[in-house]
Amino acid sequence: MADIHIGLAGWGDHPDLYAGLSSGIHKLKAYSGHFPLVEVDSSFYAIPAVKNMEAWVGETPPGFRFIVKAYQGMTGHKRGEGADQPDADGLMKMFCEFKEALAPMVQTGKLKAVLFQYPPWFACTKENVDILRRAREAMGDLPVALELRNRTWFTPELAARTLVFMEKEGWIHSICDEPQAGIGSIPIVLKATHPELTVIRFHGRNAEHWNQGGGPNWRDVRYLYRYSEEELLEWKLRLAQLQHETKEICIIFNNNSGGDAAANAKQLAKLLGIGDGGLAPRQLELF
Repeated sequence: MADIHIGLAGWGDHPDLYAGLSSGIHKLKAYSGHFPLVEVDSSFYAIPAVKNMEAWVGETPPGFRFIVKAYQGMTGHKRGEGADQPDADGLMKMFCEFKEALAPMVQTGKLKAVLFQYPPWFACTKENVDILRRAREAMGDLPVALELRNRTWFTPELAARTLVFMEKEGWIHSICDEPQAGIGSIPIVLKATHPELTVIRFHGRNAEHWNQGGGPNWRDVRYLYRYSEEELLEWKLRLAQLQHETKEICIIFNNNSGGDAAANAKQLAKLLGIGDGGLAPRQLELF
């Protein structure tokens, strides 16, 4: 049966985790007293500095793990007029710099996976299959998770072939729980593609605002959602199935907009009977 670890997307947007602590507290250190796993989102916007990675490794206990989101230039998110479109050499340099930044986590065994999340317009085409193959090759032997966000990959005609491709190429499947809101969203595809690890990311189910990207404060509403206990219990059954297909399952709650992620993560952990052994000591503000 697979081990299950639960964490959140980022460690800075969860005020309920730091209630009663001084304003100068290192949030990651405090966070690691609640969860054994975190997703680094800042790496999507800029390749992290090695010194930052070293600091994050040093602030967390030995059993703590990171899922690091791939830089947006590596996943083709930049497009349109004025967008930085690197040539083949520039793209390879980008991959190399990103892998160099991961060194502190790799050396300490704290890197769980690099998450490649491709944009909603990244459809299932021969060209994009080749892009995925080259990206996987460029990452070498590092563990890499793949999250597709265009429904064409999981049509009845192509879903099985997509999963076989991921398995053959060594991609860890990042399964999504998200609104069913057209071509730019995917269904829950309950299948492991890697024997060691499966990632599950909870984005919320705010269908009304899912496709309003680019507007003012759109991120504040896109991930605004609180999972009910009934919805989480449905996942308890799904996880029981997945536990027979992979050795480990890492769950990330990304429904951060209204401060719901931490509460939902702890709620699911309780439903699954997961304790908090191995976490950092929680700091108390006494005076």
